[in-house]
Amino acid sequence: MRNGLSMTSRAEITTKYAKVYAKASKKDKGRILTQVMGVTGWSRDNARRRLTSAAKRPPGGGRQVAKRARKPRSPKFSYDAVKLLQRVWAASGGQCGKYLAVSMRIQLDGLERHGELVGGVNRYSGAVRLELLAMSPASIDRYLKPAKATDQIRGVSTTKASPLLRSSIQIRRATDEVEAEPGFFEGDTVAHCGPTLKGEFARTLNLTDVHTGWVFTRTVRNNAHVHILGALKAGVEQIPFEVTGLDFDNGSEFLNKDVIKWAGDMEIFFTRSRPYKKNDQATIESKNNHLVRKYGFYYRYDTEVERTVLNRHWKRVNDRFNYLTPTKKPVGFGADRGGRRKRLYDDPATPLDRLIAAKVLSPAQVEELLAYRDSLNPAKIAREISELQVMLLKLAKNKTEQLYLASFPSALPDIRKGIRIKAS
Repeated sequence: MRNGLSMTSRAEITTKYAKVYAKASKKDKGRILTQVMGVTGWSRDNARRRLTSAAKRPPGGGRQVAKRARKPRSPKFSYDAVKLLQRVWAASGGQCGKYLAVSMRIQLDGLERHGELVGGVNRYSGAVRLELLAMSPASIDRYLKPAKATDQIRGVSTTKASPLLRSSIQIRRATDEVEAEPGFFEGDTVAHCGPTLKGEFARTLNLTDVHTGWVFTRTVRNNAHVHILGALKAGVEQIPFEVTGLDFDNGSEFLNKDVIKWAGDMEIFFTRSRPYKKNDQATIESKNNHLVRKYGFYYRYDTEVERTVLNRHWKRVNDRFNYLTPTKKPVGFGADRGGRRKRLYDDPATPLDRLIAAKVLSPAQVEELLAYRDSLNPAKIAREISELQVMLLKLAKNKTEQLYLASFPSALPDIRKGIRIKAS
């Protein structure tokens, strides 16, 4: 440092003289430049650039001599409301602010109904409930600021194009119109192979209704057509409305004679996406990530016990997604204030609410589904999901990590093969 001044001190001096320098006459500017040069040790051109730049921008950290401290804004919500918000958020499965603001009343009603939230106990009261219901999505996100962890081990794509019957299956593109009523499902399988494709491992079939977002998930032994067909039949039986169409990728587990014949006998319309065009199945691809991978991890599952735990797990997860978690759907395109094209979405709503609004159910079915939703305890579902995830970790974590480490080549030579010496 020249002249014994740090860069911070020089910046403060520059900020002090900047406004005076900008308004001064030509003669006074020369005098100010000489003073700044003498104090900072800068050249005349450098001092001129620094003063001009400091006059054009607002002062930042280290560029001002004194600034009145900003008075902190008084909190809008009480400490009890913030603490209860964290409990409700955990019970909801970590919903974002836009979704939690919509489902807050459902979450609170369910927690109160099952005795998880009691007035006058653990900070909860009627006033706190009103505060939680009044929170905006931005306020919820600001108070929560959830930390998102990512697994180091990633899955491996196992989709192989099937040459069988491909030309006879109609292609569905991303630009095609969205179905106007429930019943058309996108489907895909997720491989629980861990870091290697060797051997046999479980597959999870995931079905998502394009119109409502209703999901069905089932884990099977492998992707043989007998197991995939069994999962499809279970889905058609358990989904509370008629399945009218299925859209898959080009995998041979779907495009085979047995599955296509079954779909034809059931009068289910069958389509496929274009090869290497994941946007054609954007709905199911997103569910593969934030449903199967988020709740089932990237570990390897290849035993009957693990498949049993997974299917118990999916029952709780599907209840959370179908009855308690809002979603939003793209409805078209618009323009922002700058004229740039942007996607437009509808208001968030749960799949059950969308299904009821579609008016495809009888009054008895609607009453049954609403009664089942009221019987769900969000906190109990969260506890059961956490317990089942712990079981999955105990069963598969160490095994998967060992396979992951074994995939790296050893830096040491294999002494069992001997050492070759070049003949002299």
